[in-house]
Amino acid sequence: MSGAVTHLLYLHGFRSSPQSAKARQTAAWMQQHRPEVHWWCPQLPPSPRDAMALLHDGLRDWPRASTGTIGSSLGGFYATAVAERIGCRAVLLNPAVDPARDLTRHIGETTAWHSDERFFFRAEFIDELRAISPAVLTRLDRYFAVIAKGDEVLSWEEMTDRYRGCRIKLLEGGDHALSDYDDHLGEVLAFLGLRV
Repeated sequence: MSGAVTHLLYLHGFRSSPQSAKARQTAAWMQQHRPEVHWWCPQLPPSPRDAMALLHDGLRDWPRASTGTIGSSLGGFYATAVAERIGCRAVLLNPAVDPARDLTRHIGETTAWHSDERFFFRAEFIDELRAISPAVLTRLDRYFAVIAKGDEVLSWEEMTDRYRGCRIKLLEGGDHALSDYDDHLGEVLAFLGLRV
């Protein structure tokens, strides 16, 4: 896939927000170097069905051929669903592969990382996640996954297996948050045609 994206969507992870370090780093770079690109980093609701409805509405008028998305963790799962739905490029940062399985232990009241806000992750959200998950990935060239072997939350083997055949940058160490995101941001942006 070629050409620069003109519209870029950033999707944060579970319990995260547009205030996450990676979201803010990406937003700052875009503002400084590519302010003409339409940037959207919404706060995703706890309900996966509501999150996808929000994205569907927000992306309705975006040009599919020049739309790109970056998703971290659960946001990577959503970014994959968006890419399969509209055919855009997607960068996945330690993407969740089976959140319907992994998030069952989080059912109940929890807090967001970047505030004291509390929210409920409801049991019915598990079925909503299952309903969203693409059975297979099409057009493998539209995906670029950055995966850290040092991820303490998700299995790097499972992530690499899910995105087998796609472009993958496999990091020997690292962590789930990709604390060294600055080191990879250039490649992320280059994949989206945005490197200056």
